[in-house]
Amino acid sequence: MSHSDPEPTALGRSAWAAGFAAVALDNVTREYPYAAHHTTSGPDDRALPVELHPAFATSYDWHSSVHMHWLATRLVAYGVPADLEARITSVLQAHLSTEHLATEAAYLRETPHYERPYGWAWLMRLAAEVSASEVPAIRALTPGFAPVVEVLEDLVTRWVDGAAHPVRHGVHSNSAFGLLLVLDGARSLGRHDLAATVERAARAWFGDDAGWPFAWERSGHDFLSAGLAEADLMRAVLPTAQFGPWARRFFAQVSAGDAILTSTTVRDENDPQQVHLFGLDLSRAGAARRIADALRSAEAEDTTLADLLDGAADRLLASGLAASVGEEYYSTHWLASFAWDAMEAREHAAR
Repeated sequence: MSHSDPEPTALGRSAWAAGFAAVALDNVTREYPYAAHHTTSGPDDRALPVELHPAFATSYDWHSSVHMHWLATRLVAYGVPADLEARITSVLQAHLSTEHLATEAAYLRETPHYERPYGWAWLMRLAAEVSASEVPAIRALTPGFAPVVEVLEDLVTRWVDGAAHPVRHGVHSNSAFGLLLVLDGARSLGRHDLAATVERAARAWFGDDAGWPFAWERSGHDFLSAGLAEADLMRAVLPTAQFGPWARRFFAQVSAGDAILTSTTVRDENDPQQVHLFGLDLSRAGAARRIADALRSAEAEDTTLADLLDGAADRLLASGLAASVGEEYYSTHWLASFAWDAMEAREHAAR
């Protein structure tokens, strides 16, 4: 399939759900290799990952485990083959028990900078997904997330209140991406104070931005576009009438053929840093589609920017798909989450 002219039917969720479910199941049950980012306190601090993180000691590292559990819950709700659904549900029930989640919440409270903000954001998204799930067995896990959501609200609030500036890198520390997932989760869970806190931070950090230099983006291991992540956040924060003018100023330097709208080049698919670029294409595809959708609502008469973003989205989505179900674990332990998110944005925009 050509990346420049992808077949639309091959980019839909129905074509990938079973494959992604198999990937998600493999990930949430694979304990090793595991990159533990635990800061040891002394020579006796030798706990295994599963002892520190009984819910999220799989899928290579903590944050990837969190968002692969999110993908698993999302796929069960979407609908996958019965055998996969039963196996995934059983694993989710075992991992996301009240006891395990209490341990995770305690760890986050004791190590308040751990996984800020990327891991926090995905955990908030997982909590919201479980709470809103139409699958009774998944929704029944909701009470166990109460201490998790409480600690996340406290951590996020203290973080944004104490930071004068956002982080604009295209990796885990990116502030805009983290805030967007927290905001969506907070709204879904009815955490109105947290949602208001995020909205204030977004306006303070990004409200006056203009002429974002997209040409400077794409370092060798980005998996987020700092510019698109920011615009995606502001799409969710600003009223429609405000978002259109903000976006015009922010995207002033973007034109057809720019690198921000084109697929990346990965020369070594076994390099754990280079494969981040597959994720960059997938995350850009989702963000571009959501931004374009919002722009069409904001500015029905001038769709130039929306058309540019829409035109790039399928190419970007196609670019990272194969790697998300491939044989290289550096790719498969996380990419499918971003692919599914992009597919959902694509199908939402098509309605």
